Amino acid sequence: MFTGIVEELGTVGTIESSPESAVLRIEGPLVAADAAHGDSIAVNGVCLTVTSHDAGGFSVDVMAETLRRSSLGALRPGDPVNLERAMAASGRFGGHVVQGHVDGTATIVERVPGDRWEVVTFSLPGQLVRYVVEKGSITVDGVSLTVTAVDGATFSVSLIPTTLGATTLGHKGVGDPVNLEVDVLAKYVESLLRHGALSKEES
Repeated sequence: MFTGIVEELGTVGTIESSPESAVLRIEGPLVAADAAHGDSIAVNGVCLTVTSHDAGGFSVDVMAETLRRSSLGALRPGDPVNLERAMAASGRFGGHVVQGHVDGTATIVERVPGDRWEVVTFSLPGQLVRYVVEKGSITVDGVSLTVTAVDGATFSVSLIPTTLGATTLGHKGVGDPVNLEVDVLAKYVESLLRHGALSKEES
C-alpha cells in the first residue's frame, strides 16, 4: 500500500521491450537505498515489483496488461518518473489510501499558472466519473491530490510549488498522458451499496 506522497523524482534508464512485456531500469538512488528483491515500488502510480537493484536504481518487469492500462508504455529513456516505496507500518499517513492499481489514463487539458500555485485540468474517463467528487482524493501519476473542481468530462487540481518541483506534474504539458487511481474507499462503498440492494431484493 502507498499514500501518494512521492519520495523521489527518478529517471527511466533503459527499456527492454518484448511483444508481451517490458523490463524497465529506473534510476532512483533514494528508493533503491534499502530496496530488496520482491519489494513494491510505485512508478508513476503503478505498483511494480523489484527484480534487481543496486545503489543507483532498480529494475522491474511490466506485463502487457499493465502497459495497456497505464501510461508506462509511453515512457522513453530519460523520462522522469514519480517513485514511492510501499508504506512502512510505522510511517506517517501523509496522503490517502493508494493501492498502485491504475483505474485508467487521462491527459492534461489545461494549465493555468497562479501566484504561488498552478491549476491543472485533466480529462476524466467516463467510467471513473462517479468516483470523483470535489474535495475528494485522487491519485495522478502516483501523487495524492485533492480535487478542486469536476464537471463530468474533466477535473482540476491545484498544485503547490513543492508538488510542481518534486513530481512529474511540474514537467508535463497539455496532451501528456497520466495514470489515474480513484479513491478505493469510493469503490468499496459502491460495492457495498450494490450488494446491500441485492440482498434486500433477494429477501
